Amino acid sequence: MASNPIPPPSFRPPRTDPLTQKNLIIPGSKSIDPNSSLNLEKLKEKEAKERKEETNKKIASQKAISIILRREATKAVIEYKKKKGNSKKLLPRTVLEALHERITALRWESALKVFELLQEQLWYRPNAGIYIKLIVMLGKCKQPEKAQSLFEMMVEEGCVVNQEAYTALLSAYSRSGLFHKAFSILEEMKNTPNCQPDVFTYTILMKSCLQVYDFDKVQILLSDMDFMGIKPNTVTYNTLIDSYGKAKRFKEMESTLVEMLRRRDCKPDVWTMNSTLRAFGGSGQIEMMEKCYEKFQSAGIEPSIKTFNILLDSYGKTENYEKMSAVMEFMQKYHFSWTIVTYNIVIDAFGRAGDLKQMEFLFRLMQSERIKPNCVTLCSLVRAYGKAGKAEKVGAILRFIENSDVALDTVFFNCLVDAYGMMGCFVEMKGVLEMMERSGCKPDKITYRSMIKAYSVNGMSSKATEMRNLLASLEKAR
Repeated sequence: MASNPIPPPSFRPPRTDPLTQKNLIIPGSKSIDPNSSLNLEKLKEKEAKERKEETNKKIASQKAISIILRREATKAVIEYKKKKGNSKKLLPRTVLEALHERITALRWESALKVFELLQEQLWYRPNAGIYIKLIVMLGKCKQPEKAQSLFEMMVEEGCVVNQEAYTALLSAYSRSGLFHKAFSILEEMKNTPNCQPDVFTYTILMKSCLQVYDFDKVQILLSDMDFMGIKPNTVTYNTLIDSYGKAKRFKEMESTLVEMLRRRDCKPDVWTMNSTLRAFGGSGQIEMMEKCYEKFQSAGIEPSIKTFNILLDSYGKTENYEKMSAVMEFMQKYHFSWTIVTYNIVIDAFGRAGDLKQMEFLFRLMQSERIKPNCVTLCSLVRAYGKAGKAEKVGAILRFIENSDVALDTVFFNCLVDAYGMMGCFVEMKGVLEMMERSGCKPDKITYRSMIKAYSVNGMSSKATEMRNLLASLEKAR
């Protein structure tokens, strides 16, 4: 793109809401009416585009309903034929569709039952591809023992075991943190013909190690790759850069990026850019984030919606509302549709700034765009109202939740406890514990510590002591 969304110091962007062309109120600044500069032709074009998108959405929805109905029929056919004793004469497509559906949904118990049914069919022939898909699914569901059983069954049935099958099993163990077993499988692969580990194998194992911040194991794997003559690819480097950034190990992150740039056969992409921007922006290093953005863009890497969400989040958390507005305007200009993440970021930013009017406007706009709020959205609203002392507004959010299907979690209830505590609404604060019980959410340390803090600040020492004792007894029971 020709234009850079990060404005120079002298740039003063118009305060325009990117979705409605209404005045966008930026904390600490004046708003500018954009209506005088609207082009009628462009407006008509935009309306035509929106009508077309709406039609496409309806068609897609009808197709989705058709697929769902067909899948439900598949389930019914399987159960019906099983009861009638015809379970060995099912049509291949019927069983395979049912199996694929369960694998995709990560319903591992149900998937294994369908697989057993598949093996009973008269037309069944062992297929390595199906086994590998099941093993990958079991790895994602943290069922390494089940994955091992399927791997052994695969061998017994005479399937050719290759590098892909071994990598799937290795991944199942590493995802569950069983690194000793995962590394032993890696060694077994090295000594098995036609099953040599490749860059994909190493990257998967590396990713699991990085998720638990075990950087020592990562260095061992990198050295092993070098010894085996296996070069890291873009995905490997992106995995390392992202993990180093999240751990705030900027030196390692930068050296990995430099190493990546030196290689002609391994070019950085938008994932590389996003990981780098998130690392610097998330730690408040805005100037470094902007420099990196400019370098990536000059290298021909185009930003994605995720890039802009990272920029918005970084500017919002550092209260740089002018640059935040510039990014929003840029998104409007180049037709980047807002996602739930975008809305959550800007709602949270205005809420933290105390601009409740703009926060509420964005919340209504979000709903009008048919984007359903989630717990993150609601936490931002409750946090802002608690800070502003608006107990009636918090009540309105709870009424909204009653009429919605938002699945609440402990984090939301903790925000609610904190908000009521800040406002001195102690009856309501204690009532949150009952709400949690009804919703099937258990209070955690943060829940009780927030209540203890609220009671202590307001001189209610006996209540604070009562909560401390309750917290201590719960910790002892665990």
